[in-house]
This record gives sequence, C-alpha cells and structure tokens, in this order.
Amino acid sequence: MMRSRAVLRLLAGAVVASLLAACGPNSSPAYQGYVEGEYLYLSAPQAGYLKSLDALRGSRVAAGQALFAVATDPDAQALAEAEARAGSAREKVENLKEPRRPPEIAALEANLLAAQAGLRLAQTRLRQQEALAKAKFVSQTALDEARSAYEQSQAQTEAARQQLASYRATLGRKAEVRGAEADVQAAAALAAQKRWVVEKKSVTAPEAGELAETYYRPGEWVPAGAAVASLLPDARRRLRFFVPESAVAALQPGQAVLAGCDGCAEPIHASIDFIAAQAEYTPPVIYSRGSREKLVFRVEAAPDPAQAATLRPGLPVDVRLAPR
Repeated sequence: MMRSRAVLRLLAGAVVASLLAACGPNSSPAYQGYVEGEYLYLSAPQAGYLKSLDALRGSRVAAGQALFAVATDPDAQALAEAEARAGSAREKVENLKEPRRPPEIAALEANLLAAQAGLRLAQTRLRQQEALAKAKFVSQTALDEARSAYEQSQAQTEAARQQLASYRATLGRKAEVRGAEADVQAAAALAAQKRWVVEKKSVTAPEAGELAETYYRPGEWVPAGAAVASLLPDARRRLRFFVPESAVAALQPGQAVLAGCDGCAEPIHASIDFIAAQAEYTPPVIYSRGSREKLVFRVEAAPDPAQAATLRPGLPVDVRLAPR
C-alpha cells in the first residue's frame, strides 16, 4: 500500500515537471494535452435490414448529406394504410357537409310538384262536392270522402316539401360532423406518426464532419436504436490539456490559447470554454504545502472553426496562453 502511494506521488511529480519544462524566463509555460473528439453515434429508431451505406467511413460529409438507410418494410405499408384511412375520413366529413346530389334533388322537386298538383285536384273536387251537397244532389258520405282526399293530399304535399328541404341541407347533424372531424384528426395524427418512422429510417448528417466508423453492412439486421455509424463533427473537436494548481487560478473561460504539435505548420488558435472544478490526479486526502503543487486541472478549449477540421483526435499538443 505504501509502495503504491509512493508510485502515485512520483507519477504526479513527473507530470508536473514535464508540464513546466518548457517554461522560460520570457515565455509563458507550455501545457501538455491532446486533441479530443466528441463523436455522434447515429442510429434509426426502428429495427430493420440495412438497405444502404451512402458514405464511406473516413470521408468528409456535409450537413444534411445522406449517410445510411434502413429498409422501410413493413413501415411503408403501414404508412400507406394510415394515409388511406385519413383520406377516407376526410371524404366522410365532406360528404356530411355537402347536400345531396343534383339528380336526387331534382327527383324530390318532381315529387313535390306532383303532390301539389294532386292537392289542387283534391281541392277542386271538394268544392264540387260541397256545392252538390248543398243542393242535395250527393250524400254526406261522398262529401266526407272528398274532404278526406283533400286533407290527405295536403299531408302528402307537406311531406314532399319537408323531404326536399332535408335533402337540400347537409346530410349529417352538427354532432355527426364534429365526430367525423375528430376521426380525421386521429387518422391524420396516426399517418404523421407512421410517416415519421419511415423518414427516420433514412439518416443524414446533422453537422459537417468526418464519418469516423460504420458498424453494419448492407443486408445485416440492425436493432432499433443501434448505432450504424459514428460521426465526428468539425465543431466537436477540442483541445484538452492539463494545468498545474499554481496556474489554474489565472485562467478563465474565453481566454485565447495557442497550441502546437509535431508537423503543424502554424499555431492552432483556440479559446478556453471549460475548466475542471476538481483535480485530475489527486494525491492523498490531506494536502501539505509541498503536495499542492502536484495537482493538475483539466482545461478544454474550442479551436478556431477554420482549423478544427484538420485536427485528429489523440494528437499530442503543447498549449500556451496567447499573448495579450
């Protein structure tokens, strides 16, 4: 146990010593670090056979470029069924809102005209029978029959008139129309859900970057939510370096830094956007004045967008504070 603690102390001292090795009397110290890549793991929400890989691993892709597609069967058939049901519900609403067809209206109008003609004839016969009955030429029974025929013709005429008015109005009641409209909304929502499933089976790049790796080949079964490809966006390449306890208090977010690497033709410009709240390498719990200098803190900086695409994850860098 004592030996492992001694080893940890030696390692921490070596890290701090290497971090401060580049310090000179007229230059800011160099802090060791590396390029970190924050990958996006892209997947489809539904399972299926991988239909195509539309970009090669290691290639650069633009935002919105197609990366891969999972076969849409049977989700495409479910979408077609849902859209057909939505169309049928819309037709039902329109049918309830619209009046009857013109030929039906014309037939009802003809029935009304016939009923009105019969009513006029019954009225004429009633008047004749009333005149004859007054002169005692017909019996009371004949007069009653004529009056009954007239009243029957009146009722038939009114029934034809009401039927025509009903056919000229909408077919359904207001409650029926509202119910049909609710069916339309439900069918449209289901169709939208099925459409989303089908669309999400074709995955595009959310940001510009490099397609780092693919994990399936066309024809293989892909479980729901399983990553098919990993993307390293240009905006998610970062500089990660370590600063000793004695220097971390002077750093602040937004501060500019310059980084160099083996083979870099020019410095990498970056801006600090994260400073760790705790030390990365922690000595024993009780700190003495001598052990405090062994603490190092993780600091991250976002590189200039124009240079971010050239940075490779894992690349060692030496970071200095930019002169003000």
